[in-house]
Amino acid sequence: MLRDLLLASGLLLSTASQLRLAGLPVGPGELFLLTWVLLMLGREAARLGPPITPPLTVLVMFWAAFAVAQSIGTMTGYVIGDVHDPSLFRHDIMAYALLAIVSCLLVVGPGAGPHLHRVSWLLVSLGAGFLLIQVAGGFDVIDIGTIDPWYWERFRGWSSNANQLALLCVVLALLSLHLAEVASRTGERIAAIACAIVPVYVGRLSMSDSFALVLLFSVPIFLALKLRTWTREGRPTFRSAFAWIVILALPAVVVSVVPLVNSIAVEAKDIAKEITRGEDADTERSASIRFAIWGDAIDRGLESAMLGLGPGPHLENPFRIGMGPLSEEARKNPTTPQPSSLPNFEAHNTLLDLFMQSGLLGILSVVGLGAMTLAGTCRAKLDGLTTLLCGLAIFSCFHLIVRHPIFWFAIAVCLVAGDAVRRAPYRRTWS
Repeated sequence: MLRDLLLASGLLLSTASQLRLAGLPVGPGELFLLTWVLLMLGREAARLGPPITPPLTVLVMFWAAFAVAQSIGTMTGYVIGDVHDPSLFRHDIMAYALLAIVSCLLVVGPGAGPHLHRVSWLLVSLGAGFLLIQVAGGFDVIDIGTIDPWYWERFRGWSSNANQLALLCVVLALLSLHLAEVASRTGERIAAIACAIVPVYVGRLSMSDSFALVLLFSVPIFLALKLRTWTREGRPTFRSAFAWIVILALPAVVVSVVPLVNSIAVEAKDIAKEITRGEDADTERSASIRFAIWGDAIDRGLESAMLGLGPGPHLENPFRIGMGPLSEEARKNPTTPQPSSLPNFEAHNTLLDLFMQSGLLGILSVVGLGAMTLAGTCRAKLDGLTTLLCGLAIFSCFHLIVRHPIFWFAIAVCLVAGDAVRRAPYRRTWS
C-alpha cells in the first residue's frame, strides 16, 4: 500500500512544477517517484529479477530502440555542429532515463494488473482532491503561499504551464471512464464517474484548446466503440444496445457538453470583442507561428538526414525580442553562444519534436509502441482504455508528452490490461 501511495503521489505531483527546488528539475513528485523506484528495485533484487512478461518485453524493446535513436541523433548533432542548450540536453537525458526505469517497473511481475488497477483508483480519487485543492487556492479559498495558480486568464494550478495541468486532467478523466467501464459494482461505477467530473472542470479552466479537442472527440469515440462491443454476436440487439449506451453515457455527455457549451459562448463573446477591437490579428499570428515552427522542425529533421540531433529542443525561439534568426555560421559555430541566442524552443508536437531529436527511428519506435498498445486494447474490447489512447494521440499533436510520467502510466495500464484480457480464457462483459 505504501508503494502504491508513493507512486500515485509521485505521478500527481510530477506536474506540480512550481513546487520544484529553485534552479533544479526536482520537486516532491520526482522525489516520490525516485523513492518508489528504489523500493521496487530492492524488491526485484530480492527475488533475483523480474519475470519476463509481454508488456515488459515491449517496453524494453522500445526503450532500447529509443536509446539507440537518441544516441545516433546526439552523434549526428555533434558532427554537423548543432548549437543547443546543454542544460536542456542534460534535462532530457535525465528525464528519459527516469521514465524508462519507471515505465518498466510499472509492468513487472505477474501481479502487475491488480497493482495498476489499485493505483488507478488511488490516482483518480487522490487526483480529484489534488485538483480541488488547487482550484481552492486559485479562487483564494485557501492560501498556498508563493504559488501563482493563474497565467493571465488561464488556470495552471501548481504547474508552471497550463498545458501540463491539462494533460493530467486528460489522463484522470479518461482513466476514470475506464474504471467505470470495468467496475463490478454500481457504487464503484458511480464513484469513478464522480471522479471524472473534477478533471473535466479543471481542464476547461486551463483553457487548453488541446484539452477541449480531446473532450470533444472522446465522447463519440467511446460511444462508437461501446456500440461496436454491444452489437457483436451474443450481445443485445442494435436498438437495445443503443438505448443502454445512451443511458450509461448520459453522465459523461452532460459533464463534457455543459463546459463546452459555456466555453463556446464565452469564446464567442471574446471573438466578438476582439473583432471590434481589431485584435483578431493576434490569433492569426499565433496560428502562423505554430505552422512556421512545425515547418522549421521538419527542416531541422531533414537537415540531420533524418537521424536526429539528440535530446533537447533544437528550434530558434520565435519570441526572442529584438533579435533576428540565427545565421548558418552562428548555428554551426562550435563556440557556445550567449543564452539569449540559444535555439531553445520545441515544436510542440510529439512526433515532430522526436523527429528532431531521434530522427526517423525515434518516430518509428514511438508509433510502433502506440500501435501495439492500441491493438491490445481494441482486441480486448477495453473501450475506455482505447479512448484514453486516442485522447493522448490527439493531445500529442500539439504538445510533447513523452517526457511526462503520467503518460507512461497510461501506456503501462493499457499494455498490462490488454495482455491480461488476451491471456484470460473468459472476460466478464460490462452490463
